[in-house]
Amino acid sequence: MSEREIISVRAVPSHLGRRRLVNTIMLTITGALAVAAVIPLVWIVAHVAAEGARFISPTFFTDVPKPVGIEGGGIGNAIVGSAIVVGIACLIAVPVGIAAAIYSHDNATRPLGIVIRFSTDVLSGIPSIIMGIFAYAVVVVPQGHFSALSGGFALAVIMLPIVLRTTEEMLNLVPRSLREGALALGAPRWRTSLRVLLPAAMSGVVTGIMLGISRVAGEAAPMIFTAFGNPFYAADVTQPMATLPHTIFVYAISPYKDLHDKAWTTALVLIVLVLGLNLAARLFTRWRLKKMGWK
Repeated sequence: MSEREIISVRAVPSHLGRRRLVNTIMLTITGALAVAAVIPLVWIVAHVAAEGARFISPTFFTDVPKPVGIEGGGIGNAIVGSAIVVGIACLIAVPVGIAAAIYSHDNATRPLGIVIRFSTDVLSGIPSIIMGIFAYAVVVVPQGHFSALSGGFALAVIMLPIVLRTTEEMLNLVPRSLREGALALGAPRWRTSLRVLLPAAMSGVVTGIMLGISRVAGEAAPMIFTAFGNPFYAADVTQPMATLPHTIFVYAISPYKDLHDKAWTTALVLIVLVLGLNLAARLFTRWRLKKMGWK
C-alpha cells in the first residue's frame, strides 16, 4: 500500500467524525428553531384555553346572546351562522378551485394557465378586509342589505387561492406514469384528470381544503361588511347572520367584562372547531386511502 493510500485510510475516521459532529450541531439547531416556532402556538392556545374554559357550559353552545347585565347567554346562533357562511364559501371555492387547478396543471405553459397561477399568487396576498369591501360592493350593495350570502362570497374569494394552489401542487406530485398509462388506454385528458390524477392526489387536496376552511373560519374583517351579525338564530342566507369571528370582535371591543369573558370562550370554541375539522379531515383521508388499498 502506498504512502498516499495509508494517509487516506487514516483520514477517514477523523473525516467521518467531523461530519457526524456537524450533522449533530445542525440537527440541534434546526430542532431548537422548530421548537421556537411551535412555542407561540402553544402559548396562544394555552392562554385562550385558560381564559375561556372557565365559562364553558352546555347552554353556552345553544343559547343566543342576552343583553348586558343579564346572566347567561351563548353563541348558538354564531356557531350555526359560521357553519352556514363557511359552507357557502366551500360550495363556491372548492369546485372552482379544483377545476382551475386541473386546467392549470394540464396547461401549465399556455397563457391562461400562467395567468391563473399569477392571479392566484396575487389574490392570496390581498388583505381580507379588502375582500370584505369587494363583497360589499358586489353583493351587499345590489342586495340592499347585509347577508350570509355576501359573507360566504367574501370567504370564498379568500379560500379560492389556497384550494387552487394546493390542488395544483398535489397534482404535480402524482407520478407521470399514471397519466401516461390512462392516456395510453384511450382515456381522454379530462377523464384522466378527474378519475386518475385527482383521486391519487385526494389526500393533499382534502388537506388543502381544510387549510382553506381553517383560514376563512377565523376571518372577522370581511364579516363586518357582509354578514354583519344577528342576535338570533337565522337560516335565511339572504339575511344578516352571526358568525364566531364577528362575535369575538364585537365582544372584544365592548367595555363590559362579561362580554370580554364571553369573547375568550368564543375564541376557545373557534380554535377547538378548527382543530376538530383538521383532525376529521386527516382521519377521513387515511380511511379513504386504506379503503383504496394504499398504505
